[in-house]
Amino acid sequence: MKKSYFLFPVLVFLFSVQSCTDHDIDPTPEPQSLSSETIFSELKSPIGIAVDDKGNIWVTEAGTGNNNTDGSVSMITPSGNKTTFVTGLLSVTNAGEGSIEGISHLFYHDGKLYFLHGVNGTLYKADVSSFKSGDPAVNLADIPSEDVGTYIRSLALTSPLNSNAFDLTLGPEGHLYIVDAGSNAIIKKDKDTGKLSLFAHFPDAATKVDAVPTGIVYDGSKLLVSSLTGFPFTPSSAKIFEVDKDGTVNVYKDKFTTLTGITLSANGKPIVIQHGVFGAMGFGAKSGKVLDENGNILLDNVSRPTGIVRAGDRLFYLLSYTDGTISKLTY
Repeated sequence: MKKSYFLFPVLVFLFSVQSCTDHDIDPTPEPQSLSSETIFSELKSPIGIAVDDKGNIWVTEAGTGNNNTDGSVSMITPSGNKTTFVTGLLSVTNAGEGSIEGISHLFYHDGKLYFLHGVNGTLYKADVSSFKSGDPAVNLADIPSEDVGTYIRSLALTSPLNSNAFDLTLGPEGHLYIVDAGSNAIIKKDKDTGKLSLFAHFPDAATKVDAVPTGIVYDGSKLLVSSLTGFPFTPSSAKIFEVDKDGTVNVYKDKFTTLTGITLSANGKPIVIQHGVFGAMGFGAKSGKVLDENGNILLDNVSRPTGIVRAGDRLFYLLSYTDGTISKLTY
């Protein structure tokens, strides 16, 4: 009996502590709508965006598309100061679509910046740990790079052969995973050997209509991939795919339109961007959107968004390709 009387108050105390702890830790709610504020402008056809551990924003700019070399990567400090990190990247205009292309997306991890040039099929890995606002631009030739396009085309996944290495992330077992919008595939780069291999291939969106994967993130258990779909960019035909650690592809959510990017909420839920609704005159003005995983509109009337990244529990940054802007999204 004495032992029981001793344990009872202890158990009551532990239960009280646990109850207080559970009550004090409130999960971050999922966004129901987002407020938008433009924080930077005058970017030249921005495509990709990332945030480092100091709060700096890194952005790729495709340039002017005049078959020149004004594609670039820049860093923007939290106070809004922009410094060009590297330029000299080929900038071209797609004759069929009229869009400016060249450099693609980028990914930051542990002081390293990975970025892709889809047209050239090149992967760059730059050490940016000591780069500061106001520093001179580095020489493109001094950044370690690798040809990934030749290998991707050798897989002959499309006819005619096509490759557009577009986005990337670190994923299962710490390997690098590159989503290729031209070959509708994910390419794995082994963290130890550097070897490239085909990890996954996406099914057509419809007969003779490519899936066109555009964005990729890792939620800790699976890769999640957004898709644009090929011409005619039929509404409600785009999907979010999930890819497990074995490379098996399944549909996570469907009935989206022209998705060009994906990020994760604080709870690991997909947030995606709709590039726009395509019509006789191209993508409709301000027909872009930010959506949750169920297709609910979080932000409407966006001009052709191309990149989104979460920078805090309730903070995202959004790129507009047409407006050349970065917007801060909060809720």
